[in-house]
Amino acid sequence: MTISSYIASSMSKASWIRKMFETGNELRKKYGNENVFDFTLGNPTAPPPEKFNQVLKETALSTEKGVHRYMSNSGLESTRKSVADALNVDTEKHISPENVIMTVGAAGALNITLKSLIDPGDEVIFMVPYFPEYHFYVENHCGKAVTVETDEHFQVVPDAIRAALTNKTRALILNTPNNPTGVIYKRSTLEKINSILLEHKRNTGHTVYVISDEPYRKLIYEGVKIPSTIDIFNDIIFCTSHSKDLGLPGERIGFAVVAPGCDDEKELINALIFCNRTLGYVNAPAFMQRIVGKLQTETVNINEYEEKRNIFYEGLMEAGYELVKPEGAFYLFPKSPVDDDVKFVQALVEEKILAVPGSGFGRKGFFRLSYCLDFSTIQRSIPIFKRVLDHF
Repeated sequence: MTISSYIASSMSKASWIRKMFETGNELRKKYGNENVFDFTLGNPTAPPPEKFNQVLKETALSTEKGVHRYMSNSGLESTRKSVADALNVDTEKHISPENVIMTVGAAGALNITLKSLIDPGDEVIFMVPYFPEYHFYVENHCGKAVTVETDEHFQVVPDAIRAALTNKTRALILNTPNNPTGVIYKRSTLEKINSILLEHKRNTGHTVYVISDEPYRKLIYEGVKIPSTIDIFNDIIFCTSHSKDLGLPGERIGFAVVAPGCDDEKELINALIFCNRTLGYVNAPAFMQRIVGKLQTETVNINEYEEKRNIFYEGLMEAGYELVKPEGAFYLFPKSPVDDDVKFVQALVEEKILAVPGSGFGRKGFFRLSYCLDFSTIQRSIPIFKRVLDHF
């Protein structure tokens, strides 16, 4: 075999999201794009805010010298200051630009954080259902993934986290608003988790860092107030990207923030910067750093996403599906009418509807739908969803 046995094994378990997306490509070739309803990929169709185009032009036409030169491995100081200033509006802790590391998307932020924290065999906890790449990210750095079930509303159960903690636990990944459910974790729940982690630190001498993965943080609906994880947790690294809130997924631009006051703060900042370089990310692209630094208070049209959620959620409920109403992100996670979610998703494929089995997110008996699509696709699909459900 040419490739490593580990990679060969990993490829065989590759994400259901990508598998279904490729199935969609085959269907589109056969039936035409307008006849395929592809809800697989969280690939935003909402355009960036208008100010993005203005800043893009200004930056491209700038005659300033050194615009495209190397920079500090933590990123441009001006961009890091803009990020810190924007975060400080909503946080009680004062975040310095030195605590911000610009990264190649949230994936880059998560990987440099895990690389900085874990030794071979260390454990990283995350919730079910989860973003499928978490398994691979943890394994990238020779860690062991430990999954913990959520309740029937997909909320975290603090006592389940307590039960999962061991002397080998090094980190806890929290993803809120959550992919695939759109659920926002409650402040009271997060505060209980922090108390449990502090108790664990007192009893064992081991710090468990929270890695808060929040690329959907600004995509929230109905005036819901999302808790500030940076304020709640004592030992936390905040990771995010501008893929969703600015509609820039292809630009791979994000950042990590080591919260002020966490254990070994300075050493951890230096480790993230070092890993940014040695993992090959080196820097987030200079051009995009200069642009997003001027867009920290901007977002895509969130009202449009909320309207799509309402149409899709209400349509599926009327069709007879069971699902928790998401408060953020752009996903629905309905219950499958049969335990075999793969079988149900295959039945949807027969009707040219593409969804992702819940098994791919660690929760059998459900399926994920991404609604970052045009209104027409969502509306035309609902009668087909009803027809498939009625068949079962």
